Parts: sequence; C-alpha cells; structure tokens
Amino acid sequence: MAVPVTVATVIQKTVPVELHAIGNVEAYSTVSVKTQVAGEVEKAYFKEGDDVKQGDLLFTLDRRPFEATLQQLEANLARDQAQLKNAEAQAERMESLYHDGIASKEQADTFRTTADALAASVRADEAAVKKARIDLAYCTILAPIGGRTGDLLVHPGNIVKANETVLVVINQIHPIYVTFSVPEQSLSKIKRFQARGPLSVEALIPDDDQSPSRGALTFINNAVDSTTGTIELKGSFQNSDNRLWPGQFVNVVLKLTSQPEAVVVPSQAVQTGQSGFYAYVVKPDLTAELRTVVPGNTVGAETVIENGLAPGERVVTDGQLRLYPGAKIEVKTAPQASPEKPS
Repeated sequence: MAVPVTVATVIQKTVPVELHAIGNVEAYSTVSVKTQVAGEVEKAYFKEGDDVKQGDLLFTLDRRPFEATLQQLEANLARDQAQLKNAEAQAERMESLYHDGIASKEQADTFRTTADALAASVRADEAAVKKARIDLAYCTILAPIGGRTGDLLVHPGNIVKANETVLVVINQIHPIYVTFSVPEQSLSKIKRFQARGPLSVEALIPDDDQSPSRGALTFINNAVDSTTGTIELKGSFQNSDNRLWPGQFVNVVLKLTSQPEAVVVPSQAVQTGQSGFYAYVVKPDLTAELRTVVPGNTVGAETVIENGLAPGERVVTDGQLRLYPGAKIEVKTAPQASPEKPS
C-alpha cells in the first residue's frame, strides 16, 4: 500500500546567516545615589519609578547645620583677615624704624613672623570656608545620569551617613544593552563580518507578538570564558518604546551576512539517523529515495542544505516514520485550519 505523506518543494533563495542565543537585558549604566555628607533627609522630589534627566533635583538634606558652620568659618576668616591687616601694618612700621636705626633687627623679624603666621591662618580659613560651601552644596542631591529611578530606599526624616547610605538606584535604559554569549568557534566569523561593517542584532521577547527590537553589536569581550568556551557580546538598543527592561531574558539573533542562492527546505524534512542527517526525496514514479544531506543554518522554520538536494526536488515533510527506500508514496495535501464559527 502507498504511504500517505506530506511533501514540499526544495527551493533556492537568499537567506540570512545568523547566530542565535539567549540574552539578558542590562542597563546602559547604573548609579547608586549616595550622600557625600551626613545629615537628615529633608525631602524627595520624585516618585518611585519616575524617569529623571541628568541634573534633576532628587533630594535635599537639612541645610541648617551646614549654614551655621559656614557662617562660623566666615566669621573666623573675617577676624583673621582683620588681624592680618593690623599685623602687616605693624610689621611695615617696625621695618621702617629698623631702617632708621630706632628698632632692632630682632623686633622687626618678630613682627614680620607674626604677620606671616596670620597670613597662613587666613589661607587656612579660606580653605575651610570653601570646604563648608562644598558641604552645603552637597545638601542638594541632583541626578548624575538620566534614567529610571527604582525603589526609594531612604524616606524623608531619616539620618544618612556620608558615602554609605544608598538613597535610590538609577538605571539608564535609553539606550540599553543586551548581553549574550556565543561559542568561541563563532568568534573568528563574527570578527570577519564585523570588519566589513556594523552587525545587526535583534532581541525577541518571549510571548510577545510584536516585531523584534533592533540594535547593533557594540561590544566583544576581551577574553573567552575558559569554563564555558563562550565569548560574551553586547548589543546596543535605543529602546525608545521601553520594551526592553533590565534583567529581562530575550532571544537574540545576531545577523552576520546573507547567503545568496541557498538551497532551502522545511526543517521537518531533515531527519537524523545512525548515519547522520537524511531526507526522503519523492522520485518521479512516486517512490521514496533516502538521501543523505548536509544541513547548514536554520532560519525560522527552514533549513539550508549545503549538499544532497537540488532545487525543484520534492521532499517528505510528514510521514517519514512509515517510509523506507523504494516505498510507494501517496502525496496528500497539508491540513488547513478550519475557519472559526461565529459565536
């Protein structure tokens, strides 16, 4: 009896040469916002999950202790400046008396030393005032980068320590990275095609019917991971629609080049046996011929055949289990989905 099978025609077309991998989305840059001075958090100027721009106001600390310190140091500076002015005048008068022979050299040196010491004190006061103004400016915390804020880790009223307490974490997601790894055997091929021009990267979100996000390969790690035999790559995506999110897993397609006039069959036509890969070819007399094939890249639901098949031949795509070389074949049409009845 003839074996009913479904067949497809071997075609020839241009197909892309691609590498497939599982990738992980990473923020382009991440900043943990901390205070550079200790104090009480006075107010937060954003909500959790807000998008902020670089330079936007995030927090303010209680400024009063720092303002008081600054005023005290400014007063010390004014006092020492007044004393320095008087000491300089006395030193000049004493030097004049010394040149007139009225005062001794020791007296003139003593007044000059006093003036120099006060000048050093004034410089120290100026540095202290400058430091106090910087500390006062640190009471206003601005966004160091543009991005999306996370959880508000410290609420107003809490006391924070300098360079210890994280107030909020900002992730830059425009642009954004997708990190993935490929076998080290593909590295030379990637480098060869990248030398010709930028390589395209697509990120497909599982269970998302929309078209994939498209970016470009921007990073190849400087070493192969010897434990896994893979090389880490990164693709940059503009992510203007916010579809990619840090920490998300995506399917990555790295497009290297296009293969013109490739021989292509449906992937289900290629079977695996003890002798390797094979396909059943439908001969003109409707009998089956087992043909050894060499498969290449798989693109979607199709597989490139490097050797073993010719364009125009027909191959079996369903029903191979009952076939054997020389078996009689009955070609049946592929079942079509029936239209849904209106409810």
